[in-house]
Amino acid sequence: MRQQYEPVLVPVPILSLRPTQITVGRHEVERKRSEIRQLGDEQWPGYLGRHMIPVVIGPKDRYYIIDNHHLSLALHLEGIEQVLITSVADVSKLSKLSFWHYMDARNWLHPFDAEGVRQPYDALPKSVDGLIDDPYRSLAGAVRDAGGFAKDPTPYSEFLWADFLRERVPPDLLRTDFAAAIAQGTRLARTGEADYLPGWCRSQPWS
Repeated sequence: MRQQYEPVLVPVPILSLRPTQITVGRHEVERKRSEIRQLGDEQWPGYLGRHMIPVVIGPKDRYYIIDNHHLSLALHLEGIEQVLITSVADVSKLSKLSFWHYMDARNWLHPFDAEGVRQPYDALPKSVDGLIDDPYRSLAGAVRDAGGFAKDPTPYSEFLWADFLRERVPPDLLRTDFAAAIAQGTRLARTGEADYLPGWCRSQPWS
């Protein structure tokens, strides 16, 4: 049966939202912050209405974000205190352990740290201001924007790309010359090595 998405028209405090991942790409957060700053006051209602945060209602009626972590953090850092949410599922009756198993089975969790290592569920931050930077997630987003791969609906697809790039792009290059890291990552993304990843685009002979 298709899930019903139910918008909650009463604003919800951003810091009450529970992340379902540990990391974000800080470059992507900053890009979204820049976009937010360019909005005029008259654009805010429409913008927030088009960017409702999808959540699962878990134990104790807490809201767990399953997408738009970067946007949520960007809004918080820009001083926005409340957002609108969309409820994807209500499993508030589950025990805490059953809830985590349910979320894991639906691929609605990504409890991996900035080194790409899986962590226990309790390592997930309690609010978006606890999200930490994974530089390779930033690189994956930049490579996607540069045309290295296509946006794909597969959950956490950019993190799969981040792990691919983590094994191939030296951390020193990523730290000292982000533009060069993007160029190298884009070349790597379009090779046959990456053909198992969501959004992979075969290199053209003339590219």
